[in-house]
Amino acid sequence: MTIVDKAKEVQEKIIAACKRSGRDPQDVQLLPVSKNHPVADIAELYKAGCNNFGENYVQELTKKHDELPADINWCMIGHLQRNKVKYIADYVTMIQSVDSLKLMNTIEKEGKKTRSNNSDSN
Repeated sequence: MTIVDKAKEVQEKIIAACKRSGRDPQDVQLLPVSKNHPVADIAELYKAGCNNFGENYVQELTKKHDELPADINWCMIGHLQRNKVKYIADYVTMIQSVDSLKLMNTIEKEGKKTRSNNSDSN
């Protein structure tokens, strides 16, 4: 079974669960986690139409970001240290693992830098 087959199987389970609970399947988003998966697997899912991925290691996220299409939406899902926010601020569309006010303030600071740098280059 390929990774695309596995993703389709999970998506079918999501649809079935939504039907059972009366939810609209369009309101539920599958977020494949790329942790410890090679770039080739992520590229295969991307080609199959998935452009949202979760990652929980900063080093893996930055490496994969540089090797994969730019329109992938990366979501940081693992513990994030404040000193590593600067490495992913340009790459992620969401950070789900904010566990302190200090981390949130660091994310805000780095986000402002990113927005400033992006507006300067336009």
